[in-house]
Amino acid sequence: MPQKTLADTLAARETLYVNCGHPMCCKSTKLDIQALIDRLGPDHGSMHQDLVGRFGCSKCKAEGRHRSPVFFTCVPDYEGQQRARNRDWKPTFESTPSTS
Repeated sequence: MPQKTLADTLAARETLYVNCGHPMCCKSTKLDIQALIDRLGPDHGSMHQDLVGRFGCSKCKAEGRHRSPVFFTCVPDYEGQQRARNRDWKPTFESTPSTS
């Protein structure tokens, strides 16, 4: 069983990008996690080793370059984490002693 599934990635509201590793290209594309789930299933792994064989760079292929490895970037839902962290925070308006 994979360490992390596509369903886990979707539930965590993370964003995945696939990036071309060719130095002349470096194209980056945001992946549609729901479309991947529809195609591969919710239990398919979302880690690099689970996805790397399924992607190639269409730009490099069209330009006749050799197939370079792709890599993935996962961006956490920072905004959601910040909301959860501050949910119970309430400011206090206590005066602080002055140091005169």
